[in-house]
Amino acid sequence: MSRESMEYDVVIVGAGPSGLSTAIKLRQLCLENQSDISVCVIEKGSEVGAHILSGAVLEPRALNELFPDWKERGAPLNTPVTSDQFLFLTQNNSFKLPTPPQMNNHGNFIISLGNLCRWLAEQAEALGVEIYPGFAASEILFNENGSVRGVATGDMGRGKDGTETENFTPGIELHAKQTIFSEGSRGSLTKILFDKFNLRSDADPQTYAIGIKELWEVEPEKHQEGLALHSVGWPIDGSTYGGSFIYHLEGNQVSVGYVIGLDYKNPHLSPFDEFQRFKTHPKIRPLFEGGRRVAYGARALNEGGFQSIPKLTFPGGLIVGCGAGFLNVPKIKGTHTAMKSGMTAAEAVENAFRTHGLKSGAEVVDYKTRLEKTWLWDELHKVRNIRPGFRAGLMLGLINAGIDTILFRGKAPWTLRNHHDHEALQLAAHCQKIDYPKPDGVVSFDKPSSVFLSNTNHEENQPVHLQLNNSSVPVNFNLRLYDAPEQRFCPAGVYEIIRDEEGENPQLQINSQNCVHCKTCDIKDTSQNINWVVPEGGGGPNYPNM
Repeated sequence: MSRESMEYDVVIVGAGPSGLSTAIKLRQLCLENQSDISVCVIEKGSEVGAHILSGAVLEPRALNELFPDWKERGAPLNTPVTSDQFLFLTQNNSFKLPTPPQMNNHGNFIISLGNLCRWLAEQAEALGVEIYPGFAASEILFNENGSVRGVATGDMGRGKDGTETENFTPGIELHAKQTIFSEGSRGSLTKILFDKFNLRSDADPQTYAIGIKELWEVEPEKHQEGLALHSVGWPIDGSTYGGSFIYHLEGNQVSVGYVIGLDYKNPHLSPFDEFQRFKTHPKIRPLFEGGRRVAYGARALNEGGFQSIPKLTFPGGLIVGCGAGFLNVPKIKGTHTAMKSGMTAAEAVENAFRTHGLKSGAEVVDYKTRLEKTWLWDELHKVRNIRPGFRAGLMLGLINAGIDTILFRGKAPWTLRNHHDHEALQLAAHCQKIDYPKPDGVVSFDKPSSVFLSNTNHEENQPVHLQLNNSSVPVNFNLRLYDAPEQRFCPAGVYEIIRDEEGENPQLQINSQNCVHCKTCDIKDTSQNINWVVPEGGGGPNYPNM
């Protein structure tokens, strides 16, 4: 069965903050310059915002530029930060530290990023942007000369063996003069572009962390609207990068989460269980006792910073947002930079259309030139050495951050390098096992009940979207040498080693229906044997207010 096709000037893959900001800015510029560029956004989630997860504290700098009247338009920025706290935790005590200057949140807002994206989608559609949620871009289309022609959405109604069922519907081809990829961290198509066009040849490897988050309703007397609290230290050891966030939103709601760098060394470490253990700390536990857990989710975030930014353009398209790696790690913020990258891309693309009639397959190199002149570029350059410094451990990392920030003011005459996260794991036999306490069902919980709160759903009779390059590697390599770390680094219980009744013949079972699309497995698997590809559109989590 042949695929239908649709033609646009610009197709944007992903309705996150960068993709939607790109679309909005394009249409705003069309109105300003009396030009007309047709813009389409496709989103793999069942609705805009369904797959969006972040802390989140928003620095409104880019939003101020995109919509100076965002308040009058009803943007969901309802909770200004009123105070910051930064704690160092030991197992039984806590110590208040000075808040690092990058984490000063004066003028920022505690938000649901998913709700902000839903609002941005409304603004985009009002400007004439076509948005199609529930359609997952599964394939990049190329012209005969090798340039990008667009994307195709995935087929619907294929069985587990790949054959067509009675419900089969072929994907749709979306052709564009420019295709903009805003898939977020570790995008499945963006990975292909990196290899196809050698976009990472002059950049350090991208590095990542996993962020795990819950949304709670707490007792009113414990709620402090506007408080942004962060911690480092316990429960992780001093050689592992990570820390917590607790943000008090409106309506007695609290966002709590834990972020752990995926360059951790101990294969016995479980980010999910470290997060659950964190909530049992004497300083933290009282906040959640008597409360109700409302939602759960997880997502990988990029941490490579300035030195890991790839080449951003290629014939036929470009990359914006976290797919390129614009997160400011010391700030723990990437929404404002993601939005700015999209807005800058829109300026370059609209100018190319208007001034010399952009042709299919052209490369808009002006995007990088414009980006280098923005505050985004300067902001990321100044903090480039802070995250890599923590590879030496927490204390040396804090000392390095202080020297880089206070003494050199971000202008040190060197740049620390990044390395692949999957190369960091040490052999299981050389590392200490970690005895995690059983969840108490009050403030700490297990993976199945957590995944339930993510509203994750996949059509069961479809090809598994977690693909193994070699089916023998999980047992013969990962299990034998690293005690199958995929069982622990996945925050959703997707990967499970099962044995027969005698406890022999281990096999890896992939519970793909549990997948919350965090991409951690694609990043951290030490053998790089797992390839995350998109499932049928509309599958995955459905996050409310996350």
